[in-house]
Amino acid sequence: MSQVRNRFRVGSIDLTVLSDGFYHLDAGGIFGVVPRVMWEPLAGPLDDHHRLSLALNCLLLRSQGKDILIETGVGDKTGGLRGESSPLAEGDLLTDLAANFGPPEDVDVVINTHLHSDHCGWNTRYVDGKLVPTFSNAEYVVQGKEWETATHLNERTRGAYRAEDLQPVAESGRLRLLDGETKITDEITVIPTPGHTEGHASVVITSGGEMAIYIGDMVQQAVQLERMAWIAAFDILPLMSIETKKRLVEKAIQEKTLLISVHLPFPGVGHITRTADGKRKWEPV
Repeated sequence: MSQVRNRFRVGSIDLTVLSDGFYHLDAGGIFGVVPRVMWEPLAGPLDDHHRLSLALNCLLLRSQGKDILIETGVGDKTGGLRGESSPLAEGDLLTDLAANFGPPEDVDVVINTHLHSDHCGWNTRYVDGKLVPTFSNAEYVVQGKEWETATHLNERTRGAYRAEDLQPVAESGRLRLLDGETKITDEITVIPTPGHTEGHASVVITSGGEMAIYIGDMVQQAVQLERMAWIAAFDILPLMSIETKKRLVEKAIQEKTLLISVHLPFPGVGHITRTADGKRKWEPV
């Protein structure tokens, strides 16, 4: 694996981490039932509203002739999460995409790990007053279980999903719903990693005997990769979240897998290792 700033290589695949800025989220929600006296010394600085700034790291790669974008940040729609995030003037996904790749219509596949609105905000945008898919020529890929959750809301989930991010994609005929582990190309596989939501997924990238995993919203802070019981209050299935994380982290340690996180500080890339005394340790690249 080689890397330059936001660019990495896994085998023969070039990876580019793109940023949609920063999202500000309540620190207590991020750490759930963990007492503040335990997490506060390990977290970053809080703002005046007791929020932490979370990166919005999206991933662009090319595999077997397909240009693939994983995750699309918070977007720019009025009433969305941009008001709780860094201003567009400070940088956004489409600006970063143009600087590193090209226009959104050149993307072939968009993969969403799940459909919370800080992960799929740029799936759609307004053009001439009409809400349309941003990546107009792309196939949008998500687990079917996640789509079912996102389109059949209850008291717990309704604040996390926005129809504006979803329905124009379905209406365009460009939506592909997956049922479990699915290969997008021979090198790119979407795998179920339930816990944060029932239909949450991660993306495994393999090439030349090397592996990287884009882990979605499995964690929001590095310490959550080191301490298995530390999970967010937002995880719908908390015990399953812990078990999913344990399996993936142990695999990553054993196989020296590169991990890519949406919310860890840009570019959110690193390895999880085990220290001499047996503890897990996150080592950012």
